[in-house]
Amino acid sequence: MVWDREKQVLQLIRDRIGSRTLYYTNTGAVRWIAPQLRTLSPHRSSDLDLVALRDYLCCAFVPRERTLWEQVRELRPGTVLQFPNDKVQTYWQLQEQITAIDQPLVWHGDRLRELLDQVIQEYLPPQNEPVGVFLSGGLDSSGITALVAKFHNSPVHTFSIHFGAECPNELEFSSLVATHCQTQHHILEITFADMWERLPQTMAYLDDPIGDPLTIPNLLLGRLAKESVQVVLNGEGGDPCFGGPKNQPMLINSLYGSVTNQDSLQAYLISFQKCAADLPQLLKPEVLTAIQTAPWVFEEDLYSQASYLNRLMAMNIKFKGADQILTKVSNLNQAADLQGRSPLFDQRVVDLSMKIPPEYKLSGVSEKAVLKQAIADILPDAIIHRSKSGMMVPVQLGFRKYWQQQARDLLLNRHAAIAPYFNQLPIRNWLNYQGDTWNRYGVKLWLLVSLEIWLQVNRK
Repeated sequence: MVWDREKQVLQLIRDRIGSRTLYYTNTGAVRWIAPQLRTLSPHRSSDLDLVALRDYLCCAFVPRERTLWEQVRELRPGTVLQFPNDKVQTYWQLQEQITAIDQPLVWHGDRLRELLDQVIQEYLPPQNEPVGVFLSGGLDSSGITALVAKFHNSPVHTFSIHFGAECPNELEFSSLVATHCQTQHHILEITFADMWERLPQTMAYLDDPIGDPLTIPNLLLGRLAKESVQVVLNGEGGDPCFGGPKNQPMLINSLYGSVTNQDSLQAYLISFQKCAADLPQLLKPEVLTAIQTAPWVFEEDLYSQASYLNRLMAMNIKFKGADQILTKVSNLNQAADLQGRSPLFDQRVVDLSMKIPPEYKLSGVSEKAVLKQAIADILPDAIIHRSKSGMMVPVQLGFRKYWQQQARDLLLNRHAAIAPYFNQLPIRNWLNYQGDTWNRYGVKLWLLVSLEIWLQVNRK
C-alpha cells in the first residue's frame, strides 16, 4: 500500500503472479483493506455473491476479483487500485510471446534449466539452515527436490503422504527420488478420520473456500515439516506453466467440438469435473435465475488470439494459480508457521513459459516435454518417463465407507448454511451414489461439505 499525501490517494498494489492476497470492501463511505479475507468479517454483510457461488461450484475455487461475500472484492494480480476513486490500473499482464521457434527442444530446455538453477538458489534459506520440499513423486516436485539437493549443503528434508493400506499411493516414486537425492525423507499417513476431523480447522485458515481435498493434507504435511525446517519448497506450477495433461481434453474438444456440439466454454467448465453440469438441478430456481445471464471470467482468455494451449495455460496461471494454488499454499503454510515457496510459479518462470513454442510443452500424449528436457540429467529415468497420475485424495471411498452419515447430517440439515441455495434431491442422490457412472460423486460431496463448513466457521 502506498499513501500519496499530496494527492490524498491510497494505492493498493498486488504482485504480478498472485503470491499474496489483498481484499477490500467495495461499498460505503469507509473502506476496509486486509491481506486476509476473514479480517474483514466485522465490516461486511453476510450476503453471498451468487455468481461467486456458481463459480465455486464449477471450479472448486472463486476466480477473479469476486469473493463469496457480496461486499468484499479481491485485488487482482498485476493491478493497482486507487482510493477514493476506485480506479483500477493494470501494470502487468501475462502475454504469449513465442520466441526462437526455429530452435530445437534441447535449446529451450537448456534455457529453462538455466533459469530454474537461478530461481532455486534464490529461494533457498542460508546454507547453514535445513530446507524442506513437499515431494509427491511426480515430475514437478521431484525436479524441485533434485535442484534443491544440488545447490543446498545443509540437510534437505522431503515430505510425502499416503492414505493407508486401502488406497493406492506414490510412495514408490517419492522414495526413489528421496534416495536418489539423498534427502532425509518423512512419510505421513493421513487417515479418513483425520480428513473429516480437521476440515473445520482447515477451512478456518482459508480465505475463500477451496473445494480441493488436498487442503487438509497440505496443512498436516506443513505441520510435520515445521518440526524439521522453517522453509519448504513445492512443485506447484508445473502443470499450469508447462502444459500438463489436464489440458488434453480441451485440445481434443478443439478438434472435435463440431462433433460433440460442445463449445469451448462448456468444455472448459466441464473439464474441472465438478458441478458445472449439475447447476440446473442443484440450485434453487431463484438462485439459478439470479445468475442466468452473468458472464464467465474465462471468456476473454478462452477466445483470445493466442495459441490454444497458451490460452488454457494462461487461464490456469491467472485463475487456478492465483485463486486456488497460491492462496492455498500461502494460507496453509502460514497456519503451520512455515515459509512456503513455489519456484515454478516465479514470475520469470511464468514469463518464460509463454515464450516457449507450445509443441515443446504439450504435444499429443507427451506433456511438459521442455521441463523433462530441462531436468532429465538430475532425475532417474523412471521419474522422467512415468505417466502422470496426480495425488488422488480418496474422497470417493471416504463418503462411501466413512463419512456418509456425517455428510448426510451436515448437508441435509434444514438449518444448514447452504440450505437457502441448494435443492436437497441431487444431494441425496449423491449421498446414495445413485447413477454414479463416472465415480465423481465423492468429489462433488467434498465440494459441498467444504463449502458448508467454510460458511459455518465464517459466520459473523
